[in-house]
Amino acid sequence: MTRAAPVRSGIIGTGFMGTVHTRAVRAAGGQVVAYAGRDLDRTRKVADAQGVELVLRPEELISHPDVDVVHICTPNAQHVALATAAIRAGKHVVCEKPLALTLAEADALDRLAVESGVVNVVPFVYRYYPAVREARARISQAGERIWLAHGHYLQDWLADRETYNWRIDEGESRAFADIGVHWCDLFEFISGHRISRLSARFSQLHDRRTGPSGDVAVDTEDAVTMLFETDLGATGSVVISQASRGRKNRLWMELDGEAMSYSFDQETPDRLEIGSTEGTLVVPKGAETTRDSAAVAPYLLVPAGHPQGYQDAFTLLMAEVIEAVRGRAVAGMPTFSDGVRAAAITAAVVASSESETWSPVASTELQRSA
Repeated sequence: MTRAAPVRSGIIGTGFMGTVHTRAVRAAGGQVVAYAGRDLDRTRKVADAQGVELVLRPEELISHPDVDVVHICTPNAQHVALATAAIRAGKHVVCEKPLALTLAEADALDRLAVESGVVNVVPFVYRYYPAVREARARISQAGERIWLAHGHYLQDWLADRETYNWRIDEGESRAFADIGVHWCDLFEFISGHRISRLSARFSQLHDRRTGPSGDVAVDTEDAVTMLFETDLGATGSVVISQASRGRKNRLWMELDGEAMSYSFDQETPDRLEIGSTEGTLVVPKGAETTRDSAAVAPYLLVPAGHPQGYQDAFTLLMAEVIEAVRGRAVAGMPTFSDGVRAAAITAAVVASSESETWSPVASTELQRSA
């Protein structure tokens, strides 16, 4: 049997996310053949550390004949231009969220990708925990009517006034556009619901921060409190914060159904809690505990009792990207249409916070995942 040629990736942006993508591509069986960045000297240092030989400018990487997939891991404002150039060059694209800073730009990018026939992905990687797939399968199989959802996504890396990051100055939303969209994507993916309207309020811990040029005013939010309704009749609430001390990456949600509740915590991702009036059942990750091996087993990388985390979730996503590039259908892989969905919810959050009223979420062409 002839082995398929490896799928070759080029990564633009070599900070934290660029190295996460590098490890995931390699673990999934792909090759990282090139790096690109604005600062070639810095990019070359990272490339040497990661064993990547080619160091190019972004436009050179996009046009390079040895690159099949372009990964965009740059600051948000650069996503649209780079993704557009890659699609027009016939490359498959994995673009970090937010796909764009506006809903109109995200929608245009999605349409271009679909028209061009390239594989297009936005890494909503929390979908790739086995416990998430387990919850999704159990809710679907039981026909569980989810009537209430609640949770939070809390971090603390921007709790100090002296902490500054490029995200603070980009776009109309920071905390929600950065991490709130992950919570919403996970809720919709597990439940099958779509958030239809919402009421959101922005909060700031610091209205000024110490930036590169000294003390500067801050316009974007440190936290968001949101109520929402769904197309299938559920209501919910979520708190998003990047300044909650002691919380490093706590994405927690509970979905309450008529018969059972389902609870997931990203900081302890190898367990799903299922509640009933008789008590709470803790379902550990594993082939022995799943109700639907077809839905869950492909996402079990290690045996029960062995931790499986964030980097593993990225590896599972990149394995699906490789499958898609080779022309195989992949159900549930997050695409640019999911990035458009995130942009639509973010736009509604911004509008609601500004008007202090309920805002509808614009309909998109998102197709419900199989």
